[in-house]
Amino acid sequence: MTFKRLASIAGAGVLALGLAACSSTGGAPEQSGNGSGGGTVDTPRMTFAMITHEVPGDSFWDLIRKGAETAAQKDNIELRYSNDPEAPNQANLVQAAIDSGVDGIAVTLAKPDAMKAAVEAAEAKGIPVVAFNAGMDAWADMGVMEYFGQSGYIAGQGVGDRLRDEGATKALCVIQEQGHVDLEARCAGVTNTFPATEILNVNGKDMPSVESTITAKLQQDPSIDYVVTLGAPFALTAVQSAQNAGSNARIGTFDTNAALVEAIQSGDVQWAVDQQPFLQGYLAVDSLWLYLTNGNIIGGGQPTLTGPAFIDVTNIDAVAEYAKGGTR
Repeated sequence: MTFKRLASIAGAGVLALGLAACSSTGGAPEQSGNGSGGGTVDTPRMTFAMITHEVPGDSFWDLIRKGAETAAQKDNIELRYSNDPEAPNQANLVQAAIDSGVDGIAVTLAKPDAMKAAVEAAEAKGIPVVAFNAGMDAWADMGVMEYFGQSGYIAGQGVGDRLRDEGATKALCVIQEQGHVDLEARCAGVTNTFPATEILNVNGKDMPSVESTITAKLQQDPSIDYVVTLGAPFALTAVQSAQNAGSNARIGTFDTNAALVEAIQSGDVQWAVDQQPFLQGYLAVDSLWLYLTNGNIIGGGQPTLTGPAFIDVTNIDAVAEYAKGGTR
């Protein structure tokens, strides 16, 4: 019941943002990435840095950036996006943003301990910091102002419930980056409600290795009848791995991209758990603008949830329409 309620809350957030975008009027300067949206506000020009743990080539982050650029265009913001999957390097990017004198910082906290000093350095300079996507259990203790994302653990519990309801007997939960707190929380949630789950760690930076590792596991253990991945590209790879292994295991995943939409439509992938990355990027930027222009803080000290919600054959056609615009 909690899972369904969170999904409805997240859906309402998208509707509200859609109405707000439709009400904008006037021309707007283009930002990098050509984010969609209406006109700009008349508040002073500001500069925000968005710094993520994106692994190059992962199309999930295209949706994050699309949302961030849409909000930046509306809010008259110069958005500086940078990324590095290695936490020390990501922390260095935060420090570089501080040194450049940005007005606000939006950051992911996949490995909070490594990011703590850099975040505190920003706060010491009076630069507001919001977190999104990863670090739900750490952001408040780090003094971060707001958080936008889903609970990986609750989302994982929902997946475990679904595996049971679909008659799965043994599942494989594939983690593409060890030490990433949100990814590990997802698999922990799956195991909580579906104990017959084995965790498999793979090297997400090497997709051929991911394919061969999953293939080998399915060949070794033919009792695995469901593979759960934690990102859309890995789900598509798992489809190939199952074919390589001659396995009938079904595939489900967290997160989406345009190619995954097609895979759900074709039946190659059964479902995806959507945390609405476009919304995360949009809210991260828009919240900084709201704070700096009107003193607003979203969430009342609690995380603002953008998911989870299931995408499957019952609603994939509607999602596909949004995917055509690059926002789902």
